[in-house]
Amino acid sequence: MPRNRTAAPTASSPGTEPVRIHIPIPLRWGDLDAYNHVNNVQMMRILEEARVRAFWAPEVGEPAPTAVLRATAGSDTVTMIAGHLVEYVAPVEYHRDALDVQLWISAVGGASADIAYEVFSGGTLVVRAESTMVFIDAATQRPRRIADDERVAWEPYVGEPVVFKRDAKLRARGQ
Repeated sequence: MPRNRTAAPTASSPGTEPVRIHIPIPLRWGDLDAYNHVNNVQMMRILEEARVRAFWAPEVGEPAPTAVLRATAGSDTVTMIAGHLVEYVAPVEYHRDALDVQLWISAVGGASADIAYEVFSGGTLVVRAESTMVFIDAATQRPRRIADDERVAWEPYVGEPVVFKRDAKLRARGQ
């Protein structure tokens, strides 16, 4: 998977909120659709790119990101995505400034974690999303339990799940 080597991700300041990992993702002219905004399929690619940069160890010569998992090719753990929820809040038109993809962990299960995202374009929220990532033992190809030391290392990054518009509507109706 291609990786942008020019911009290093950074972590936000800890406080009452989880530490968010900020990943700058530049737009490509080819990300646009016929309506002159970033295509929804390309937005999934942008989320993937941010997730990979946040969770994988840097390659030789890359700035060290604030990585949560630090997986590497050939490691004994493989990660797979079990599902995505995506809400497009506003269209994203092409511009030269990188998108600010913010990630945090919104839930940790036995062998999976939910990754929350908010994507900002020019300071405006344009996408909120959540992905369920499953941890797989590379040798057995079966889900593996998340170790206690991993849970401890991830604690600063754990926060509330993304609140999607439909969830807010359901809560307002008392469902």
